Amino acid sequence: MAKFAIAVIIASVLIVGGIVWVTTKASQTGPLQGEEFESQGGQHIAVGEEHIPYNSNPPTSGPHYVEPHPAGIFDNELVQENVVHSLEHGGIWITYKPDLPQDQIDQLKNIVRRNRAQVLLSPRAANDSLIALASWTRLLKLEQIDEDKIVSFIRANRDHAPETIPL
Repeated sequence: MAKFAIAVIIASVLIVGGIVWVTTKASQTGPLQGEEFESQGGQHIAVGEEHIPYNSNPPTSGPHYVEPHPAGIFDNELVQENVVHSLEHGGIWITYKPDLPQDQIDQLKNIVRRNRAQVLLSPRAANDSLIALASWTRLLKLEQIDEDKIVSFIRANRDHAPETIPL
């Protein structure tokens, strides 16, 4: 009888804790941010395989390689087919035009360091805006650094994807 009571107490604590965690997480993130793009699915393709063009710049969903890209700060361009897989896992990809002044790149790096979980930062010459923030089916383009908008996008959109697997 005592074992049953202990099991019930443990189960109750886990259920209540889970409800509190989900409620707290939802209240911290708010509504998803950025322009929404239709999902192009999450088909795995072989490295180098031709695929349909992405419907956003940078991509926010679509065909991608099997290996996701790890989160972090990178000074080189990343393979977008790996990063799209990271977005499918709930990641955020912040890109900037390579000619962004170094002090602004440093500012972006500091923002990412303070909000690093699931976030990738890299230059990207193909951007059609100075700075772009991508998550699964969402995109926010900026022509100047706006820390409040960047942090808000990260917090709202991180882990909102078909597969929420840590990067």
